[in-house]
Amino acid sequence: MTHLQLILAEAALETIPRKIQNHPIIVKDARRRGKKPHEILLDVSRHYHAMKKLEYNWKRGRPDITHITLLQILGSPANLEGYLQTYVHTINDKVIYVDSSTRLPRNYLRFVGLFEQLFKEGKVPPRAVEPLLKVQDKTLEQLLEEIEPTRVILLTSRGSQSTPKKVAEEIAKEDKPVVIIGGFPHGTFTDKTLKLADEKVAIYPKSLDAWVVATAIIHAYEQEVGIYRSAWRRV
Repeated sequence: MTHLQLILAEAALETIPRKIQNHPIIVKDARRRGKKPHEILLDVSRHYHAMKKLEYNWKRGRPDITHITLLQILGSPANLEGYLQTYVHTINDKVIYVDSSTRLPRNYLRFVGLFEQLFKEGKVPPRAVEPLLKVQDKTLEQLLEEIEPTRVILLTSRGSQSTPKKVAEEIAKEDKPVVIIGGFPHGTFTDKTLKLADEKVAIYPKSLDAWVVATAIIHAYEQEVGIYRSAWRRV
């Protein structure tokens, strides 16, 4: 059975950039949490005024998108049955490897604490030989070279017209397909990212939240390859 490689790309997930670490809002928030400015996650809900100085600020500071999307992905039957591998590529070119057995906190504040630990230590748990989460400095292009996919499908509202079912049908034909979903709140993928895709498709005429797209594609994939049927046969 086809194993799907899913990448949440250009995710709005990062620690405070050096450029704004001395901003009063950042310093105050870090002090309140008992951490150094570079150790906390950038969050537009708390750091909006400081973020105005950042390049592409409209695409940044939304860790909640990664949180919600990963909850949907990791809780899916496709993942639970071992047919899904998930990666998060961040807007500043870090790649997070997510073990399929990872169970993220449902609470957002606990999620923030966990990922702050991840960026600080490099992996979670910090001393684990095979961690549930690990992060490396790596571009999306380098990640794809590592995966060696047979096909790369990028989902964007500016792509060619399609449906989750059609995407799933194409995925099922491949030995090692990659599906890329945007992990940012506004704007579009960079040209560099777009050039990495073999095909760019839209499953709906309007922009959709990342977690909605992920859920739609995964469910269609589960139906296409018969994950529910195979799971029930083993009961």
